[in-house]
Amino acid sequence: MPTVAEILRGRTQAGFSIEVLPPLKGKGTEKLMCDIGRLMRFSPLFVNITIHHSEPVYEPAESGTLRKRFVRKRPGTVAVAAAIHNKFGVPTVPHIICQGFTPEETEYSLIDLNFLGIHDLFLLRGDNDKESLVPRELSHKHATDLIAQVNDFNRGQLIDGVTVDAPVEKFSFGVAGYPEKHAEAPNMKSDIDWLKRKVDMGAEYVITQLFYDNEHFYRFRDSVVAAGINVPIVPGLKPLSRKAQLNILPSVFGTEIPQPLVTAITEASDEDVKAIGRDHLLAQADDLARNGVPCVHFYTLGAVDTVCFVASEIFAKP
Repeated sequence: MPTVAEILRGRTQAGFSIEVLPPLKGKGTEKLMCDIGRLMRFSPLFVNITIHHSEPVYEPAESGTLRKRFVRKRPGTVAVAAAIHNKFGVPTVPHIICQGFTPEETEYSLIDLNFLGIHDLFLLRGDNDKESLVPRELSHKHATDLIAQVNDFNRGQLIDGVTVDAPVEKFSFGVAGYPEKHAEAPNMKSDIDWLKRKVDMGAEYVITQLFYDNEHFYRFRDSVVAAGINVPIVPGLKPLSRKAQLNILPSVFGTEIPQPLVTAITEASDEDVKAIGRDHLLAQADDLARNGVPCVHFYTLGAVDTVCFVASEIFAKP
């Protein structure tokens, strides 16, 4: 099976990919597999699976105070990746993050994925503003540190210094890009310099953070190319479906929502918001597909119906 990087480099017209979440702890994969099966009708190029570190929950203690306990609410990224890979025969790309995981835990994941025959990864730092069972000082600090560990593993170098036989099939990986600048970057040039460093270390493609104005993406793509980054750049899109997202998404992701879209959603009834978000996603994806992207990446959480509609309109085989 070709790697995601090989698929993207060989594209002469746009395809699409999807990103899914593992089920909540205690839930089965039936709904997830059903949702993916619906999207498989339109031949996605690959499926990304997110990973989540532990988060604190507060429970009443006998003393009458609250007791903090750490829980991983969505475990199972490696297992879910294997299940999707085996059921659908599509390239699967588990996320590997720095925050909340020790280098030893990351190495165990790499060993398991290698055994499972999954050799595509998406490497990123992960959220930096949440508590975790694993202290920050015990995790990699930057995505570049994570990349270095994967590169060492590809050469047969383990974190304890032991040298083993290098895996026959090396891990291939992509990284994240930010059309509107990472929230912690002082400016766009600095952000792109970090991206170039990741590409120089071996990243073979970039998937962007979500955005709602394609001009942000085109400016970002031009700047990336000018910086000497010559790997496929995949735009990431997520439909708006609720009025509350007008406040939540800019706050969480630092994205700007165009004023005409804000006005349309603000003035619409709650029942009509989903249709407005769907039409905007369709227009975005169609414009991107016509302007040289190899793939459009859809964040599908709570949006499978909308993504199915857009995929059927743009990417369905004749």
